Amino acid sequence: MDPFSKHVLRCIALLMGQKGILKMALYRTLTTAATLALSLLCAGTGYAQMDDKYQPNAESKKYPEGSAIERRVRMAAIAANPAYTRTFDLSALPDYVPEERPTGTLRLCGNNYIGDSPLGGWWKDAFEKYQPGIKIEYNLQTAATAIPCLGFGLADIGITHEPSFYDYLSYQRLRGHAPTGITILTGSYDVVGWQNNMVIVVNKANPITQVSMTQLDGIFGAQRAGGWIGTTWHPELARGPEKDIRHWGQLGLTGEWTNRPINTYGYSLRYATALEFSDKVLHSTDKWNENLLGFGNYNKADGKTYLEADQIVDHVRDDPNAIAYVRFHPKFPTDVKILDVGATDAGPFIHYSMESLQNHTYPLWGGQSFWIDIEPGKKVDPKIREFIRFVLSKQGQELLEKDGKYLPLDAATVQEGLKKLL
Repeated sequence: MDPFSKHVLRCIALLMGQKGILKMALYRTLTTAATLALSLLCAGTGYAQMDDKYQPNAESKKYPEGSAIERRVRMAAIAANPAYTRTFDLSALPDYVPEERPTGTLRLCGNNYIGDSPLGGWWKDAFEKYQPGIKIEYNLQTAATAIPCLGFGLADIGITHEPSFYDYLSYQRLRGHAPTGITILTGSYDVVGWQNNMVIVVNKANPITQVSMTQLDGIFGAQRAGGWIGTTWHPELARGPEKDIRHWGQLGLTGEWTNRPINTYGYSLRYATALEFSDKVLHSTDKWNENLLGFGNYNKADGKTYLEADQIVDHVRDDPNAIAYVRFHPKFPTDVKILDVGATDAGPFIHYSMESLQNHTYPLWGGQSFWIDIEPGKKVDPKIREFIRFVLSKQGQELLEKDGKYLPLDAATVQEGLKKLL
């Protein structure tokens, strides 16, 4: 039986309080008409429910759904308070010592979560004490505007994740070269919105415990003619259908699992999460497993949003053959299994944790970057350079840690960023 029909039957059973109905019906197939009819009754259900604090509230409903102000109001309580209080050893990070004393206004555009939380204000206040000749000006409505603002000269720094293909392409058309990205933070462990990171999950009954990035390519990807790096096509990233992984036996499972099909679940391919997964695993291609089911948010009959992450987990719970990528979040269900992930088939295979994210040993870690314009052969504007040096410093990362949602960087990533400013 398909996962959607199982979900319908499960919620009917829960509503009726008759577990026997589920046990008996799981071995039968619903007709399409019956499934659709019963789904109307179940439209208000969903048993993998993320914390209600992420749902629209009375105040946020006063504003257009999906607008920057609606999101800001809805997430205000989360933005104002730390989600974690633990500290990391940041002693290997450089102290900020001004190297130049430029003057003028520094404009930043993009990621609203930095402005919605205290972090943006803390960075501004602390930096302006070091550099009183520089005034920080924020326009932090949404990460979606970061690269366009930079490309049109409306900002000196754009704050966002890896740009989309068309962000890169439009920037190339406008400026004649690609924007330069410098990672400034690690995404959150479980705070939705603050780029909570991805985990790989399977059904609890599945005996598998780990998977490599190459195997994930085989599972979620398909034959391809090449891959993208920015706006440059690389045919050497091609792979054939012989590397497809479509049965659990190909991952070393035996017995009854040998010939079981692998069913894949994830986000609608229009979401940034799907693009991030493709960038990290599929070499930025659009060639996905032909049986992938992708999900998007929608509003249920009770007015609550049935989040794509909840839908994904519900399907994995109901389908013994399932595997999915999904963002980890508060109240993450314990009745699905999270796999350890290895950068190579040889491992090591890393467990998802706050520590493995912060030290970047977890292969699927993600972060946010400052995107800047560096013309070939020219140096970085001193105002930009000094602010980035501050954010990458121990002082800047300690403020990020104090904010308690994003995670600070490790020393190696900081040094990689500083090299781009030379």
